[in-house]
Amino acid sequence: MGAETYSMVLWAMAGIAVFVFIALYFIKAGYGIFRTKAWGLSIPNKAAWVLMEAPVFFVMLWLWADSGYTTEMPQLLCLLLFQLHYFQRSFVFPFLMKGKSRMPIAIMLMGIVFNVINGILQGGGLFSFPPAAYAEGAAYLLRPNAIVGTVVFFLGMAINMHSDHVIRHLRKPGDTRHYLPQKGFYRYVTSANYFGELVEWTGFAILAATPAAWLFVVWTAANLVPRAAAIHRHYREEFGNAVGTRKRIIPFVY
Repeated sequence: MGAETYSMVLWAMAGIAVFVFIALYFIKAGYGIFRTKAWGLSIPNKAAWVLMEAPVFFVMLWLWADSGYTTEMPQLLCLLLFQLHYFQRSFVFPFLMKGKSRMPIAIMLMGIVFNVINGILQGGGLFSFPPAAYAEGAAYLLRPNAIVGTVVFFLGMAINMHSDHVIRHLRKPGDTRHYLPQKGFYRYVTSANYFGELVEWTGFAILAATPAAWLFVVWTAANLVPRAAAIHRHYREEFGNAVGTRKRIIPFVY
């Protein structure tokens, strides 16, 4: 892919993200608590998550191996952080899930398409069209944005994983009741797991400093902010005043 085509794809994906952001305030993506039969055929959640998330892990591996930047910094650090997230998301997170929930095949396929495109864009930003500052090599990692970005990435990942842990342990075996998450960042927002993921990819973008990385932040927000709003509304309907002053996804803000 040439530089001009790559740039056009970035802009096209940015435009689609804006459309998705608006659309998801009117259409609830049919997975998790919002899954309905209207979304068509479904498969077990564990299998769906693996099939949906794993492709980007292998796309990035392929692009890295094909690039010649096998040990160069900061490309290698960015790759390792990206792969760390998707290894956990593809091969650990699904097998920690409890219950027998399902995901519509349509949702899974849309996730696969996005993840493959995103992997190509992230790999392009790191290996094919890297920022000029990457020529500094390992010295780049001492830049303030690299230090701050790495710290923010791990902070977001910790919030995301702890929030997922809280959700998984809301019920005891055999219990089918619904509960309002209360621990960790759920004291401040009703979608703490989404907040963690948004923080995580913001940290990655600060570190990587590529247009593709910042586009991923935009896409993360476009997908998760409207869904967080829908979940907040759902909790208000189900738990009423117990939700209290919690915000939707960003503590004290929204």
